[in-house]
Amino acid sequence: MQRSFSTRKLALAGMMAAVVFAGNYARIVIPISLGGQTAFTLGNIFSCLSGLLLGPVGGLASGVGAALYDLMDPRYAADCWITFLTKGAMGLAAGLAVSKALKRDELTYARALTGTVAGCVTYYLLYFAKTFFYSGLLLKGLTPTLAGALVLEKIPASLFNAAIAIIAAPPLAIAILAALKRSGIKRFAD
Repeated sequence: MQRSFSTRKLALAGMMAAVVFAGNYARIVIPISLGGQTAFTLGNIFSCLSGLLLGPVGGLASGVGAALYDLMDPRYAADCWITFLTKGAMGLAAGLAVSKALKRDELTYARALTGTVAGCVTYYLLYFAKTFFYSGLLLKGLTPTLAGALVLEKIPASLFNAAIAIIAAPPLAIAILAALKRSGIKRFAD
């Protein structure tokens, strides 16, 4: 028998969407030479954490929270639908990687690390494709060579953001789940 989407899970997804939204405000925007920008941000930690805590539903929370952040800033509002898809895929990939462990209430650091890496790899593949095709070729009208250069300029900040998420999200997930367990809540994700 398939379980319905519970009120509890909806509330948890809403809470994680709010955490992802707030986490995106911790950012340092850096202009790059081809008229674009990149940023150091803490939002990726919370996008991965959303998947690690909620399983695949964390992808929805991650996408909604990040897209709402984009809607609040005129620089990013037009791309909120892409952010919903890419950050949603980040949380989804992290959540899929840990879903069985969450159901058994056996999330280990290694599994959380695997989920975070899966989320980061998924996101950055999509982000670089978006940068090349959508931002570079379509919006800016760059040649493929210049669109590739735009991607290359974003790699250092992207690697830093991924490294921070990979370092921070797994221990946060383990600590939060342990605290919930001590408080009598058996599982965060149904």
